Amino acid sequence: MCDTTARVARVRARTRQLRRRAREKRAIGALSALCTAFAAALAGTISALTQASPAAGPGMYGSMLLYQDAGGYVLVGVASFTAAVVITALCMKYRNREKKRDTEEEEK
Repeated sequence: MCDTTARVARVRARTRQLRRRAREKRAIGALSALCTAFAAALAGTISALTQASPAAGPGMYGSMLLYQDAGGYVLVGVASFTAAVVITALCMKYRNREKKRDTEEEEK
């Protein structure tokens, strides 16, 4: 049998775990929305650079890089990659900070 202090400690640990899961779900939802926005912005940028509608097939092919104005595609690719790296680094930093905070709370 567990005494009251052990039960209280287990309840608090479980509460922390559930709150952490809720924070992670919110973060994943926010990142999903951000990725969707970036994808829409990328499609809009490509359509603006090719003077085609976003749903047009020929304007979205990678073979367009073999023709003129490849600089715009390269710029969009570099900007997208940079944004993805920054978002990934921020997510890793946030996750490490959360893990550190959780371990400190468990030690208390």
